[in-house]
Amino acid sequence: MSQIEVSKKTKQESEVGRWLKKEDSWAIIIALGLVILTTITFFTGGSKFFTTMAVAIPGWSNDASKLAGGLGKSFLGLIYLYVFFTAVFGIGAKVLGFNVRQFIAGFTTLFVASILVTVLGSNTFIKEMQLETPLLALIIGLLFGNTMKLPEWLHQALRTEYYVKTGIVLMGATLPFTIILKAGPAAITQALIVSVVTFGIIYFAATKLFGLDPRLGACLGAGGSICGVSGAIAIGGACRAEKQHVSIAISMVIIWAVAMIFLLPFWAKSLGLAPGIAGAWIGTSEFADAAGFAAAEAIGDERAVKTFTLMKVVGRDMFVGIWAFLVAILSVTVWEKKSAKDSERIDKKEIWNRFPKFIIGFFIASILTTVVISFLDQKAGAAYSKDIIGTLKTLRGWTFTWTFLCIGFTTRFRELTSVGWKPLAAFTLGVIVNVPLGYWLSNEVFASYWLSIK
Repeated sequence: MSQIEVSKKTKQESEVGRWLKKEDSWAIIIALGLVILTTITFFTGGSKFFTTMAVAIPGWSNDASKLAGGLGKSFLGLIYLYVFFTAVFGIGAKVLGFNVRQFIAGFTTLFVASILVTVLGSNTFIKEMQLETPLLALIIGLLFGNTMKLPEWLHQALRTEYYVKTGIVLMGATLPFTIILKAGPAAITQALIVSVVTFGIIYFAATKLFGLDPRLGACLGAGGSICGVSGAIAIGGACRAEKQHVSIAISMVIIWAVAMIFLLPFWAKSLGLAPGIAGAWIGTSEFADAAGFAAAEAIGDERAVKTFTLMKVVGRDMFVGIWAFLVAILSVTVWEKKSAKDSERIDKKEIWNRFPKFIIGFFIASILTTVVISFLDQKAGAAYSKDIIGTLKTLRGWTFTWTFLCIGFTTRFRELTSVGWKPLAAFTLGVIVNVPLGYWLSNEVFASYWLSIK
């Protein structure tokens, strides 16, 4: 083997190594692996393991015997669920560089907590209060996270992005690709309008009204207009913002994301919005994927979850790479007052580097299940939808429950309120514009698209 070939092979291996060091990559591996495995077992007759693993806690009221009976039937499935996800998340944790022993201990605690939350969320009284399991998980997590000090080993497993990205890729498997193609133009157009307007409002308020650093203004604007925490981090890296700037922007995202989990579903129901429109509005006005899923789930209709996903994931999240590239140019030519030649040195690969890769997994999962169903006859297609798509939907629900518990456990209100009033005021002005604008676009301009989602 020549020196050039050795060098090329070494470079390829290093690129694979870097790819495997990202949570996006493991979300894709785990979720797509599940889609492929469940599909293979459907055709080979061995899907019982996965269908058993897809545990759904039955509803209960004051009849403890019914609950005990349901849990008894689900016991083996819960064991399968725990073993499978502990294994796959644990392998990913080792490659990502986490403390594996602490991660497994923490995930075990998180898993037990998720069972308790799911059991509580299955109670008929709780359901009547419109407290869906993800919302309940958030509330319980916030309660414990803000009243007691959590052990360090538990924090090893509180990986919000790890779980939510896995859930989003699984969400792709439950959405036919034809729906994505149909709603894509509407989602991208609506997202573009909202992103530009919201970013502009927050950035103007931060820099012109309150005299904040332009880099902080850019981080705040990205967090409020593109994809929340990921957007703030990506833009912060692109414009070489200070670490404190990114931290402040993340704090603002979390404050309003948590608030909107409760406010948006309440407003949507009070206004009598159709589920599809409500989900699109949440996708336009929520600031973080995980929080948005909690709000969409609170609508209590799968159509709201679908339109939220199309609006937030297909629409807004896809812009992060482009925004990071544009802000990098702005930072070099304006904020750092360098020449146009310097801006030419900004590698256009930055768009790809900043692009959230789990979205690709989302599309691949959708294409895979859509292609499989298209080759099956009506009876077999219905069986695949029930056994495989239904299983993936249930497993997606568990990943989101772990996500919302993580958000609650890691959100400290005392820390969030210590960043000062100016960043909060600038971000809030963006919210004041974003929410009614998102409502108008979802309920008036693009209503026909969102209503067509079944």
